[in-house]
Formats: sequence, structure tokens, C-alpha cells
Amino acid sequence: MAVIKPFRGIRYNLEKVKDLSRVISQPYDRVRYGLQDDYYDQSEYTIVKIIKGRAFADDREDENVYTRARDYLKKWITEGVLEHEEKPALYVLHQTFTLKDGKRYTRKGFACAFEISTFDEGVVLPHERTLSGPKVDRLKLTNTTGTYFGHIFMLYPDSENAVNAILEQAVSSKAPVEARDLFENDVEQNLWIITDPEVIEAVQKEMEPKQNLIIADGHHRYETAINYRDEKRKSCPEAPENAAFNYRMVTMVSMSDPGLVILPTHRLIYGYNALSAAELLEKAETYFEIAVVSDRKELQAFLTEALPDKPRIGLYSGNYYGLELKSPDIMKEITPGRDYAWRMLDVSILHEILLERVMGLSKESVERKENIDYLRDPQMGFDRVDKGDGQFLFLLNPTRMDQVSACTRAGEKMPQKSTDFYPKIVSGLVSMTAGEDPLD
Repeated sequence: MAVIKPFRGIRYNLEKVKDLSRVISQPYDRVRYGLQDDYYDQSEYTIVKIIKGRAFADDREDENVYTRARDYLKKWITEGVLEHEEKPALYVLHQTFTLKDGKRYTRKGFACAFEISTFDEGVVLPHERTLSGPKVDRLKLTNTTGTYFGHIFMLYPDSENAVNAILEQAVSSKAPVEARDLFENDVEQNLWIITDPEVIEAVQKEMEPKQNLIIADGHHRYETAINYRDEKRKSCPEAPENAAFNYRMVTMVSMSDPGLVILPTHRLIYGYNALSAAELLEKAETYFEIAVVSDRKELQAFLTEALPDKPRIGLYSGNYYGLELKSPDIMKEITPGRDYAWRMLDVSILHEILLERVMGLSKESVERKENIDYLRDPQMGFDRVDKGDGQFLFLLNPTRMDQVSACTRAGEKMPQKSTDFYPKIVSGLVSMTAGEDPLD
């Protein structure tokens, strides 16, 4: 069963920080390249100083990104820049955004303390594989600061959106805390703090019987929380059952929420010269029906018209091609031990057939991101192919929510970069203490 609790969140003091937009950030793993500098320039109190601080050549065991994160946290709490909520609360989050096609959405969720459950218990399930490096990094940050700053983005089944209905009524007459994500297409962030015990209890009752919740984003962070909990249980055997380390801050979103959007992640192949485009297409004809299309618009139409049992992949190599899998039996022969839902994923077909069998790339090289870049916006891929900085751009349809559900129910972990739930859950609106003290 899904046990959730309110918690006394740590939030920016709006009297000290007038504009939350300048201190919140994308999740730590998206703070890359020059973006870290951009965040630092926005405010001296940017949450990036904690979740993805600058590293220096002379860092050592007692002075490093993790100890600086701890010191910033302590300092900002002492100065009143950050404050603990007076009462345990649930945090309702609405994120409003516009996609490139002009459609506007609002995704509705709520942040809570979720009782950590291992995957074999069946309460929460992963849908993607993880790597060890990020988990080591996040565990060091959690151990050093005793706090969770990033959210787990978790999906829960609720076909009637009953939880959202409860929370909508609770916030309907209240003004939200407002912010914009300045580095993610100006996504509007509206946060309401719910401390009413009756509302909280109603939400808890709705959530309690739920099973098969799915981690949409934050697999590394969730597995880190399991490791952290297990370590704390050994080092703090006298801690109460409701010790904060037994819980993880998550943002829950209904699988049926109309604002739930999954974007595709395209693949750019660069530094590859084993096959020309003509040779690649000749080998691909064993598996795919291949159509020559005239331009991007026609290629997008080709992708949009794909049927569930006839997945389609786009290819740009200077010319445009549409590839349709000839038969599901092809993937059954190639990956006989995998579930049908996994075999019919566009990303599974791309990786198993095109990247590995046609192009000769190994799973290990793909995992190391050799010769491959993952792109949300395909324009960069088109540009790089045109400039000769890339050989092939593979374009995908977005993974559907029913595919994610089917794979997780079957116990199948999807390939990395199979889903891009948009937008991300930002860091900095609320954080949660994760020590041995009681949660409430």
C-alpha cells in the first residue's frame, strides 16, 4: 500500500527572496555545461549551489561540493533565507506550459513524504535502468546535508482523478506561490501549501490502497533513497518508525491527468563511418519497409500515422526516410525473452535492430554514449547532419503512457532515454529533511 505523509518542508522566505524564479532550477542532472554559470548569475541563493555546486581542482575530503552544499544550507537557514514550514503540509503543484504545436497544458500534482518501498514489494515500480555513478553522487549529497532537494516524479493510478478533485477544491480559493522556470521554456509553477488535516487525511485514504506506482523521473534518486534508508537504519537502530529517513520527498501525478505529456528523445549518430546512408538503408530493408519522403513535414506525418503493431522510425541523413517495422515477429525472433510491450517500443526497435544489428554498435558503447547524442529538440540534429558533424538523425514518436504501464507491469525496464516526461519537477520550491528525527 502507498503510505504518504505531510511534512514540514523547507522553503525560501519570500521576504528575503522576492523572486523564486531566480533561485529554483531544473533537476541536478540537467544542470550541465554553461547552465550552471547561468544559474549562479541569477541569485546568490540559487538552489544549484546545493544540488549541483561548482567543483574546484583543490577540493579535498573536508572541502568539496558536498560540504559546501551543507554549509550553504545551514547558512541560509540561520539567515532566514530558508525556513521550515510551521505545520506538516502537502504541496500542490500546477505546472502550466505550451508545446511547440501551440497547445497549452497544466499538469497537476502534489508533493508529499512517501514511505520508501523496495521494488519487489510491488507498491512502486521502475521503468528504466540506472547507472551507478549518479547514485554515488546523490548519496554523498544526502549523507552530507541530511536533506532531499530533488523530487521523485511518481505516477499513480487514479482513473477518476479523485485525488486531484480533493486538492482542487482545497486550493480553489487560495492564492499560490508563483515562479517561472527561466531555463525550461518559462514553465509556470504554482504552489499551494495544504495544512488542513481533513484534506490531508482524505488524500491519504485515496492513496493508501494504490499499487504499481511508476517512477516517471528520478530513478537514481529513488534508489539512492533506498540505500540511504538502509544505511540510516543500521547506524540509528533506535530511530522511530516515522523517522524522516524512512520516507522520500516525491511529487505525485495521476496517470490520468490531462496535462501528463511525454516527449520523444531523438538519437543523433556522429563520428560514425562504418556504413554510408545507402548501405544502412540496404541492410535495414531486411527488417523495415522504407519510404522516401520529401521533407520534415512529410516525415512527421509519416511518424504520426504509425500503428501500435507497426512502429515507425524516421531517418535523416541529408535526405528523409521513413522506416516501418515489417512485422512484430521480427522483434520476437531478435529478443525472444522480452515481453511484447517492450519489443514494440520504438526505442527498443531502434537500439536492437538499427543501432546494433544494422550499424554494428554494441550495447556497451551505446551505454557509454559513444557516437550517440540524445536530443529533445531535433533541430540540433538536423543542423549537425547538414554541417557534417553528424551522420544520421533517428526521429522517434513519444512513448505512450499505456506502453510505460505495460512494461512496468511485465517487469521490463525500458532502455535509457525512453521517456521524457515534460516538464521536469523543479528543485527549490520545497525540500525535505531526511534525518532520524520523526517526520512530523
